[in-house]
Amino acid sequence: MSLDADRDVGPVAASQLIFAGALIARNASGDLVKGLTATGLAGAGVAVKRCDNSGGSAGDLTVEYSRQTARLANSGAADAIAAAEIDDVCYIVDDQTVAKTDGTGTRSPAGLIAAVDASGVWVRIDETLAALAVA
Repeated sequence: MSLDADRDVGPVAASQLIFAGALIARNASGDLVKGLTATGLAGAGVAVKRCDNSGGSAGDLTVEYSRQTARLANSGAADAIAAAEIDDVCYIVDDQTVAKTDGTGTRSPAGLIAAVDASGVWVRIDETLAALAVA
């Protein structure tokens, strides 16, 4: 069967267990990691399938991912995202959560906020957009 949409596949960093549906990011080496609070990353997409490279080296495995608008969990307290932040950059907390701020320089961009509702934050995840938005 031929493809009917773009498919993105990238190398997974060493010691990573990425779950299907997880927010993933690209590190400075070009490898994909599960979302986490760290600098030097850019939100890349959402993992389509689970990838267990927990015992492997960087690049031993690849993961298929999708650049998309995805619902992620909203951070809490002062870092919670509100409707007023639509079209602003949001930042990676973990593989399912985003925040309004970069946590005083401790978080990397996830993408652009598309919507906010009771279910969470809808984020346009695309590493090119994320990098441009904070440049």
